[in-house]
Amino acid sequence: MDITFEHVSYIYQENSPFAHKALDDLSFHIPSGSFVAVIGHTGSGKSTLIQHLNGLVRPTHGKVSIGDFQLAKGMKPKNIKELRSKVGIVFQYPEHQLFEETVAKDIAFGPANFGVSEREIQRRIKEIIPMVGLSEELLTRSPFDLSGGQMRRVAIAGVLAVKPEILVLDEPTAGLDPRGQKDIMDMFYTLHQKQHLTTVMVTHSMEDAAKYADHILIMNKGKKYMEGAPKDILIQEEALNAVHLDVPEIIAFMHHFEKKFGVELPFENQTPKQLAKQIQQLIGGRLRNE
Repeated sequence: MDITFEHVSYIYQENSPFAHKALDDLSFHIPSGSFVAVIGHTGSGKSTLIQHLNGLVRPTHGKVSIGDFQLAKGMKPKNIKELRSKVGIVFQYPEHQLFEETVAKDIAFGPANFGVSEREIQRRIKEIIPMVGLSEELLTRSPFDLSGGQMRRVAIAGVLAVKPEILVLDEPTAGLDPRGQKDIMDMFYTLHQKQHLTTVMVTHSMEDAAKYADHILIMNKGKKYMEGAPKDILIQEEALNAVHLDVPEIIAFMHHFEKKFGVELPFENQTPKQLAKQIQQLIGGRLRNE
């Protein structure tokens, strides 16, 4: 499903002394199947942006299109429930939203709420459990007896069980240790690829944006500040520093290496280990030629 914002503004408490413009004339387009990172500091409008994606809020001005669904001021879609079945949002600390007595019941809650049959729900649970790195033996246990990382995976499974076409991730690695962050992000990236999802990730991590996203949208004070491919956006040190963002360390190193040695390194999905191997091969090749 494509996502399009056309001159969208959103004002909290409009026409009151406490009015606050959270989004200001925001326009962009996300093609179906993209992995987009939305970056910006607190107050930049990121959270308000993603709340438009399933109709939690509607534009004060402008229009939002999500596939065939449209949201605008004064327009309440008759099929808002169908829209919400297409857009799955994983909020920060999703494990805090668990409440059922067993893992299976928690995962089943979302699809049951959208009218999915019990037989289909059970089929989806069996399909999704290994996708999120959990075992079926946990299904009968209380989610509150699990580790924090397992609880988060249960909450994510509940979102995936609805079978969304758009997956929205709001700071998905918040509160996890470095290993947990990598595991969760690798899991989301695999799901994105295998299920051909349109993925929108709100993040403070420039490293995650560089590694996983194919498009980046940087927000500042409710406006679109920069937009484009990671390789074009993440090397603009001065522009990023102006809104208190840093160039990812691996990108800064690659840029410095290219300037010094005149050799362009492949950008996509680089890890320090892959980068070191490529540099070793380049240096070895130069030495052999000399």
